[in-house]
Amino acid sequence: MNTIKKIQYSIKSNSTNYNSELIKDIYLNINDSQEKQIYIVHRALKQQLTNYRKRNAHTKTRSEVRGGGKKPWKQKGTGRARAGSNRSPLWKGGGIIFGPRKKIYHSKINKKEKKLALQTIIYNKFSKTIVVDKFLDQTNEPNTKNSIKELNKIGIKIKDRKKILVVTENKTKNLYLSLRNIPYIEIIDIKHINILCLLQADIILITFTALSEISQENK
Repeated sequence: MNTIKKIQYSIKSNSTNYNSELIKDIYLNINDSQEKQIYIVHRALKQQLTNYRKRNAHTKTRSEVRGGGKKPWKQKGTGRARAGSNRSPLWKGGGIIFGPRKKIYHSKINKKEKKLALQTIIYNKFSKTIVVDKFLDQTNEPNTKNSIKELNKIGIKIKDRKKILVVTENKTKNLYLSLRNIPYIEIIDIKHINILCLLQADIILITFTALSEISQENK
């Protein structure tokens, strides 16, 4: 059975160098059973990995191999076996029988199930989540050095080599250029947030607006 649970997040404000904190409530729809929580997250992860999967090995059949329009020799009188095309699978350079073909895999999951899985991960990664009101939104030009300073003010140390996931409501060009050279960091906007990036992250840095999009209040 699903229940709506209230979590209190301390929102760090960059107006005072992230020293002030504002407590706000976020409501998440969570299943009471831990086994069902694992099941829904596994189901969403499996669906995402299945959609990433592609089979690139591709062989051509006799109808796709170039050539073979002319009969190699006449039907009778040569003493050789009958042949209708030099692109027969029996011939060198001919088509392949039952060879591997390109395939794109697709799996489906309901929107409510996916949102439930996202809220479940956010709920279980509460201790590893840092919420800010805004992050680098006033950056006029890309600056990696200033971005590292902003991360240090929040309490994130790049030298720790922990994978950091930055989630914002809008992935701006300046934000991307400022953070792309920093190791172990991934930037994503709330529209493209997914199960895999949340599971792989050691630290989740998310804006309050983006967090509100995931919450139960925005159905």
